[in-house]
Amino acid sequence: MELQGRQVVVTGGVGGLGGAVVDTIVAAGAVCHLPVRERGARQSEGCIRYVEGVDLTDERAVASFFAGCPPLWASVHLAGGYGAATLLETGLADFRKQIDLNLVTAFLCCREAARNMRDRGGGGGGRLVNVGSRAAAVPAGGSIAYTVSKAAVAALTQALAVELGPQSIAVNAIVPSTIDTPANRAAMPGADHDRWPKPTELARAVVWLISPQQTVTSGALLPVYGRSP
Repeated sequence: MELQGRQVVVTGGVGGLGGAVVDTIVAAGAVCHLPVRERGARQSEGCIRYVEGVDLTDERAVASFFAGCPPLWASVHLAGGYGAATLLETGLADFRKQIDLNLVTAFLCCREAARNMRDRGGGGGGRLVNVGSRAAAVPAGGSIAYTVSKAAVAALTQALAVELGPQSIAVNAIVPSTIDTPANRAAMPGADHDRWPKPTELARAVVWLISPQQTVTSGALLPVYGRSP
């Protein structure tokens, strides 16, 4: 129960990866606060608190959500989206959509979570975790907007690690390859699914990064690519 009594935000907490991350964080003793865009679809219970009607690309909505949270220990930003298209097939609207989904959401949530951690009692400190992508670390082409947006998330993570270090806020990112979710299996039925990283495995990596015992790692882009051939 290394997170006993800690308050943690998880964005994208109702997705294929998010459910595993929330379950693992709650099992470690934390209370999870989950912003969701839909209304009337989720009921808060136990150590999971849903806040409905939060558009993570809207600056005011994100600021209001974090201002309404109790003093936070960690904020984990899983919200995002994937768009596959080559350069010549990518319109400006498509490009901006990927930037909004992946970079803007991470930027706004990091900023407001850091504000919450700075302004709370007890001298500050905390943990921020973003999600990068192997597609940005090892580009293969065919998803230019997604690749650029995730590369920007990596740069954001490392820049914030330097800026927020004096406040004892560690900032890291996990960098997965294709995650073994039902949606990805359906989209790629012929792939070797056994090699893909599992949501529960990624969740354990996230919990390690936000653990109070993890005191020496910040600015890391942690590869979680799955199993080698």
